[in-house]
Amino acid sequence: MTAKIAYDAVEVGTALPAQSFPVTRATLVQYAGASGDFNPIHWNERFAKEVGLPDVIAHGMFTMAEAIRVVTDWVGDPGAVVEYGVRFTKPVVVPNDEEGALIEVTGKVAAKLDDGTVRVDLTATSGGQKVLGMSRAVVRLA
Repeated sequence: MTAKIAYDAVEVGTALPAQSFPVTRATLVQYAGASGDFNPIHWNERFAKEVGLPDVIAHGMFTMAEAIRVVTDWVGDPGAVVEYGVRFTKPVVVPNDEEGALIEVTGKVAAKLDDGTVRVDLTATSGGQKVLGMSRAVVRLA
């Protein structure tokens, strides 16, 4: 695969299509099985509250993975992501109900670099709070 977005077709400030990602307790159990991360803060409400959390929280790496989907869906090639990093600022709290939580992600081209890549800055929120800080990806465009 190659990126479907041309470097010359984007400018600083170009917005990527926003996306929302639902997260339920079932999602967390599935992710735990796939990742091997069975930390009880991600599935046991009693334990999560005992350690000072408001409720069960989503895995940080799960949240990070959902956020980068905005970039990979936009560029059309996950292999075009050259670099990606975030800071975890707030947890995604996942209540034990049918709705769960929602991770909402927006992105924009923040810089055009000289080597045919762009830096995309992402904003990820849940429950009205920013859950990732300094969320940035460098992406090689066509």
